[in-house]
Amino acid sequence: MGSINQDIPLKPSGLSYKLTGALSCYALLLAPLALLGVFVYAPFFWAFAGSLYEFEVGAPAQFVGLNNFAEIFFRDPVIGPSFINMVLITVFMLCVRLTIPLIVAKLIYSLPGERSRYVYRIIFLVPIVVPMVAVQLIWGGMIYADRGLLNELLELVGLGQFTTGWLSNPRTALLACVMVGFPFAGGIEILIYYAGLSGIPQSVNEAAKLEGCVGLRKFFYIDIPMVMSQIKLMLVLTIIAGVQTYENLFILTRGGPGFQTTVPALWMYYNAFSFQRMGYACAIGVCLFVVVFTLTVLNMRYIRSTEELEGAR
Repeated sequence: MGSINQDIPLKPSGLSYKLTGALSCYALLLAPLALLGVFVYAPFFWAFAGSLYEFEVGAPAQFVGLNNFAEIFFRDPVIGPSFINMVLITVFMLCVRLTIPLIVAKLIYSLPGERSRYVYRIIFLVPIVVPMVAVQLIWGGMIYADRGLLNELLELVGLGQFTTGWLSNPRTALLACVMVGFPFAGGIEILIYYAGLSGIPQSVNEAAKLEGCVGLRKFFYIDIPMVMSQIKLMLVLTIIAGVQTYENLFILTRGGPGFQTTVPALWMYYNAFSFQRMGYACAIGVCLFVVVFTLTVLNMRYIRSTEELEGAR
């Protein structure tokens, strides 16, 4: 009996078992943390340090202190107009993403059958599988061209006097760029809002129906407050996208004509890779980070989610 008992392995204590499991989880996190550190956080802190220098890639760096930031705020004639363009684009994106996808999601959610709701979700989700570069090229080459779809349509309906080079005309270039994707009814935003609407308890919908709160009244007084978490998320994501946007402008207009469609992120790109002013580009990036961080904090502080609204009650 003594020899048999010696062969039976001892069961680890609860504390040591939990400790082993926790260490295993932390060990699994080491690889992604290492990759984040090398490819995300290291360049992030390098940009802060680089903003205090003036240098080209492969050339010695010269310490200039806050001179790059002084140039941004006082000497660069492009920053002011580009910042205004960024604000206009961001405000337009907010107006679009916080309204049209929410309305479409509500219409889909109101359909009577689950099968029809599923089909329409798929239909409105399809546009996100098309690469954005392809979308920009289609709009620039087929719709906004001198003999493109838009000008041909104006000619067809007798409004030929309004035809113009939409991307080359300084008065229409920025508007033409932000209108790419019209009618803005496709994309992941619809699924985010739809998920919020689907998460509304059935008891709330039934109580609203019994009280006669239906249609637009229910939409404004029940649905919107119940999806404030999704609206808050879209607000943050849209602000970040608006401040960082430049790819579509680079593809469509290269920031022209003149600087009519230039934004700070695009100007940062030109300074880094066209003018080889890496330190100045880092300084612009730092300023954009400060703008995004400040707006995000303000949003988190003053825009309440659904859970916070329910807690306040």
